[in-house]
Amino acid sequence: MPKMKTKSSAKKRFKLTGTGKIKRKHAFKSHILTKKSKKRKLALTHATLVHKSDENSIKEQLRLK
Repeated sequence: MPKMKTKSSAKKRFKLTGTGKIKRKHAFKSHILTKKSKKRKLALTHATLVHKSDENSIKEQLRLK
């Protein structure tokens, strides 16, 4: 049986931390930035963790399960 391929979109968007959590970037930071406040844009810059309820589906896409 051939190897299972990971979803290309998922491998570009998510990274695994050392403790096994999944890191992601914030949305809404690519364009139409003039109407967004500096505080909001700065907050969107930093990476965050994926919510616990979404972890299983992402791990499946990355073929970690």
